[in-house]
Amino acid sequence: MTLDRRKIIAGLMALSWATTFAGTLACAQESKPWTYEGSEGPDKWSELDTANQACSAGLEQSPIDLKKYNLAALEPISFDWKPQAFPIVNTGRSVYANVAKGSTTKLGEEEFALKQIVFHLPSEHTIDGVRQAMEMQFVHTLGPKRLLMVSVLVHAGEKNEAFFAMMAKAPSKMGTQPLQVPIDPTSLLPKTHSVFRYRGSLTMPPCTENVDWVVFAEPVEVAQSDIDAFKQVFTMNARPVQPLNRRFLLKGVF
Repeated sequence: MTLDRRKIIAGLMALSWATTFAGTLACAQESKPWTYEGSEGPDKWSELDTANQACSAGLEQSPIDLKKYNLAALEPISFDWKPQAFPIVNTGRSVYANVAKGSTTKLGEEEFALKQIVFHLPSEHTIDGVRQAMEMQFVHTLGPKRLLMVSVLVHAGEKNEAFFAMMAKAPSKMGTQPLQVPIDPTSLLPKTHSVFRYRGSLTMPPCTENVDWVVFAEPVEVAQSDIDAFKQVFTMNARPVQPLNRRFLLKGVF
């Protein structure tokens, strides 16, 4: 490839951001013909639409294998998430919860608005090569061009009531099912505050970069039956891990 990758990405950045924020974040490019497997799978995403060039040309792609990290003093993180009877949406490629206005996460001095909770099976991030059963990604925005992703890995164990309620309402086909009663999204977070931090991208087309990632080091436990319930909707909706390249991966406690 003779063209400069960074020039390709810079030339498409405006288009990528416009596409990403035109509608709901987890539905970026949902109308385009991409999948998680087969002829329109991850290794072909960049060929399916000109807006997806970062999927192959990008040098800061997500997810990654969380290893070879540097211990660091991290910015404080605080969560102000409101209980809500979330609408649970099946887009045909993913399941997510839509979040009403008012829930925020503060990273250092910056306050991001929580927009969606997206579910993947299996986990997209790995830790030292180990993949967990699922992953929950809490999608945040700050203004028109800032993205923060707070990610929680999931493994089988004790029942989590909030996760159970969401999986019970995950539509088996494209559509929306509202929860009957409000649940507290903070009950989906691990009790320990050890996290990984790195700069990455969206994990679905258009693979837009300049995304701040916070990935909890400790998984949360949920009932195996609730993981199996999600498998009835999607047997797999996770992008393969991407090269770290020259990025710094940090680990610390907030």
